[in-house]
This record gives sequence, structure tokens and C-alpha cells, in this order.
Amino acid sequence: MSYKVIWSNFAESELDKIFKYYIEKANKKVAKNILKNILAEPNRLLQNSEMFQIEELLIDREDDYRYIVCDNYKIIYSVDIELKFIKIADVFDTRQNPIKIKRNK
Repeated sequence: MSYKVIWSNFAESELDKIFKYYIEKANKKVAKNILKNILAEPNRLLQNSEMFQIEELLIDREDDYRYIVCDNYKIIYSVDIELKFIKIADVFDTRQNPIKIKRNK
């Protein structure tokens, strides 16, 4: 059985914010392109979900969180080996203060 990628409500909310930001600051075409890139990136995890680095700022959490970098964003995820899914927990803008990654979700 292969893994399935699922997006948390929080991560989806962050995607909405990113999309709205780029519509306002650039245009709809740019916003769609950035979102398309972010949404496609987790497909790389289906081959080897543990090939990316552990997020050190979230090491104190119960789950192990890893991340993929896509443009200016960290796609934060965890892997449930038993249920065979990869959960995208957050999409974090790396231009922010790194400590903000610890915000409650």
C-alpha cells in the first residue's frame, strides 16, 4: 500500500493566505503559479518520505516533523507509518522570524 498525502486545515488556511497575498501584491497568474508549485512539491515524498531534513525547531513535538523547501516556503510534514499517510501540517514563509514556526496550530 502506498502513502497518501493529506493537508491539515491549518496548512490549507496558510495556502489561502499565500494565494490572497500574491493576488494583492502581484497578480492572479503569479498567485496560481506559486500555489501550483507548493501543491506539487509533496509528491516527491511518495518515493521516500524520510529523505528530507527534520525541522529542529519542532523537535519537542510528539510527532517528528520534516520539511521540504519550495521557493520561499517550508512545507512542514509528518509521516504516519501505520496508517500510510503523509500529513502536511504547515506551509511556513521562511522570510519570517524562524521562531514563528512554533506557533500553535
